Amino acid sequence: MLFLSIQEIEAAINYWRSQSPAKGDELSLCVEASSLAKPYAMMIVQGSQRIPMDLLDASAKSAIQKYLTQLNTKNTEPT
Repeated sequence: MLFLSIQEIEAAINYWRSQSPAKGDELSLCVEASSLAKPYAMMIVQGSQRIPMDLLDASAKSAIQKYLTQLNTKNTEPT
């Protein structure tokens, strides 16, 4: 079973916020950041340091997988 740390989820939220800043008068988060915000908040409330990836809904899984792919691509690019 694959686990995600609270730091990884926070980094993914920050990544998505940098890619698509909050919009409108209500400063709505983009879909990806918003989908990760709920499990992140639950982890804070419950005092959890990690969460099984299986507990994420489809939207949150997609957002974290896209973030991890971008992170891996960035780390493997030649300098």
